[in-house]
Amino acid sequence: MPGENLTRIEAQERRAIVDTHEYHVQLDLTRGDEIFSSRTVVTFAATEGASTFIDLIARTVHSATLNGRSLEPSEVFADSRIALEGLAAENELIVEADCEYTNTGEGLHRFVDPVDGEVYLYSQFEVPDSRRMYTVFEQPDLKAAFTFSVTAPARWKIVSNSPTPEPVAVSDDTARWDFPATPRISSYITALVAGPYEATYSELTSADGRVIPLGVFARKSLWQYLDADYVFDKTRQGFAYFEEKFGFPYPFAKYDQLFVPEFNAGAMENAGAVTFTETYVFRSKVTDAVKERRVVTILHELAHMWFGDLVTMKWWNDLWLNESFAEWASTIATAEATEWEAAWTTFNAMEKTWAYRQDQLPSTHPVVAEINDLEDVQVNFDGITYAKGGSVLKQLAAWVGIEQFFAGVAAYFQKHQWSNTEVGDLLTELETTSGRDLGDWAKKWLETAGVNTLTPLIEESGDPSTGSGTVITRFAIVQTAPSDYPTIRPHRLGVGFYSLNDAGALERVHRVELDVDGDRTEVAELRGIRRPDLVLLNDDDLAYAKIRLDERSLATAIAHLKDISDPLARSLVWGAAWDQTRDAEASATDYLDLVLQNIGSETESTTVRTTLGQLQLAANSYVAPATRDAARERVADGLWELAQKAEAGSDSQLQFVTAFASAASTPAHAETVKALRDGSTSLDGLEIDTDLSWQLLVSLASAGVVTAADIDEARAADNTAKGGEFAAMAKASLPSHEAKQEAWSSLIDSADAPNTIVRSTAAGFTNPTTVGVLADFVEPYFAMLLPIWESRSYQIAQYLIVGLYPAALANKALRDATRQWLSQNADAAPALRRLVGENLAGVERALAVQERDAQ
Repeated sequence: MPGENLTRIEAQERRAIVDTHEYHVQLDLTRGDEIFSSRTVVTFAATEGASTFIDLIARTVHSATLNGRSLEPSEVFADSRIALEGLAAENELIVEADCEYTNTGEGLHRFVDPVDGEVYLYSQFEVPDSRRMYTVFEQPDLKAAFTFSVTAPARWKIVSNSPTPEPVAVSDDTARWDFPATPRISSYITALVAGPYEATYSELTSADGRVIPLGVFARKSLWQYLDADYVFDKTRQGFAYFEEKFGFPYPFAKYDQLFVPEFNAGAMENAGAVTFTETYVFRSKVTDAVKERRVVTILHELAHMWFGDLVTMKWWNDLWLNESFAEWASTIATAEATEWEAAWTTFNAMEKTWAYRQDQLPSTHPVVAEINDLEDVQVNFDGITYAKGGSVLKQLAAWVGIEQFFAGVAAYFQKHQWSNTEVGDLLTELETTSGRDLGDWAKKWLETAGVNTLTPLIEESGDPSTGSGTVITRFAIVQTAPSDYPTIRPHRLGVGFYSLNDAGALERVHRVELDVDGDRTEVAELRGIRRPDLVLLNDDDLAYAKIRLDERSLATAIAHLKDISDPLARSLVWGAAWDQTRDAEASATDYLDLVLQNIGSETESTTVRTTLGQLQLAANSYVAPATRDAARERVADGLWELAQKAEAGSDSQLQFVTAFASAASTPAHAETVKALRDGSTSLDGLEIDTDLSWQLLVSLASAGVVTAADIDEARAADNTAKGGEFAAMAKASLPSHEAKQEAWSSLIDSADAPNTIVRSTAAGFTNPTTVGVLADFVEPYFAMLLPIWESRSYQIAQYLIVGLYPAALANKALRDATRQWLSQNADAAPALRRLVGENLAGVERALAVQERDAQ
């Protein structure tokens, strides 16, 4: 958005002039529903006589004073910046302003609970939004100590980065909280959470003997559903693990975890005051996949207290130093310190699937990305920065040795505590502890984009019809790379041999681990070994690469996928089958068969969740158009059959029921969904609780068998924030043109809807069951892109540009219209073009897979 951007060059030039000392921020939250008072006093050193600017997004700037000299706001405040000229060697700037609450999840978000009318606030500043709450040099390498003073209703709880002080009475119903100063941190991890939150407290003893207070917070109306003791338990396990492995005590004075409403992401690593989505407060039954994801998220944010908060990247091109490490560290901690021991299987099924998809988009980028401005970084919180980076680190740890890896990490924290770093700073420490030269590794893995494909080359002798089978005479691993990103990389990986035993299980009978490099790697130690039923490259999932199954192994996988005893090996095979499908090397129809025949026996919840999502994408977009309706009907029928056969009350039962409701495509399916919801049909062990009832209602809405009035009735019975989101989704899922137009207008013609309603409405609008009416909105979609990008905040614009794209059409007309817009708007913001280009890539891939399926 215009006037709110900051380029890397501008940040570098400002850092060369300015060195920040302290911020003293006074906030008054008693000014009404729209604004709050913000007074900032910032002290900083500067190059004498130089000029620069400081950042602020505010409704009104009342005054600005630099070193005692009054600045006229109308002359110095424009485009979210206050111009500062004639700087001294040491400076004090005082700015008094009125800032605005938001409903977009950016800045200081304000939420009114429909259950009881209570007001809740929380801040979300990453990437550039602390400037929405106070005046600040908004870039990560200008760290400072922050002191907050907050005036608010006396009955509220106020939480920030430092321990909460005793409030001082201002009036009968108003108080002021004067927080102690923080250590030197970046502005984007400062925080304020305020409102009548419920809380419970505990403590732990840090590795250095300090007692660390712990807190868990949530809204009053959700408090009964929050299992705070479990959250504390996982937190303690994470503290013990990270303090030991990182060789550095927890760096802050306390650790609060706050579940806040209308949150855009999963969580945010504010120093000592982590915010989480309320999705992790379970008012209804959730799958084990969601339960495990909550644990990984808790540990991800805790890892950030070291990676990102204690040591912070200089600029956003090294965002991976935060996110990739937190992704890797949280997974290994979950696997080794909690009951979720199969976390690496989850990582393969979820994170690596995300990474492989992202890395094959035209917008893919190196792990260390080129970030020219703030808009670039906003679109880079993606599968490369998180999941590919985490995958690459897993491989690096296997290559240098896990003990040496952790030793290098510990040295990195000791050397760079409270400062800013670049990628070379970490690699230097890892080279010292491992004795390996990481220069070539870093260049190939961190500075280039794209994903390699690894294929086995097997030659054998003997008669396969005899009892002794065949013997391998040659085994090689062939590595290829896409033409656009031709880098051939080194990989540390395992090769697993799996054969059927007498009990019918497909078990590993042999494994080797080796370094693979170059176009072809011969594996001499596998010569002379009996040919197994299945050869699995990247066994144990050390490497980041797509793998291919040879013809015999693929046949074995299709027939016996459910018989593979190791869940990680199964996940790898599931992933290989999906990769071959979406790369148009295998039929989408065959993929449907593979899933429907094998998913009923899968035990890993996240593998089931990911695979069911891929199943529906294949049925909706990848099957040839001529057979798509039949395929969708077959998938829904198969899911309902799986639901009926699943163990009563099991995780799989719930997943199959919700997937069936989502896939329902015929009047008969709608009748079954309706009967489930009203109780005339039941499954043993399945409770139609609040959230499941809503999911079934959304399905009925997309089928056109309920009305807006029916949805309003359900909304009245569940007058909660979550109920509002489900109701918005259900109404937008109604299949009539009029209902779609009403949903469209609520998002495009009005900017009033909060972030979560925008997200839910968009999801309902593009419901694949209602694909027939979406063609009417192709032209309006492209007409709205530039105005929306220019007028909405980034988060809302992204929800609309991605969420309203009618991808379910998956046809040449949509492809051509998208190409035409990109051709005609070559000068549009690069970040906007990236989002539209990614939409196009999805349609182009779908068309290629459809063509393959039609053969």
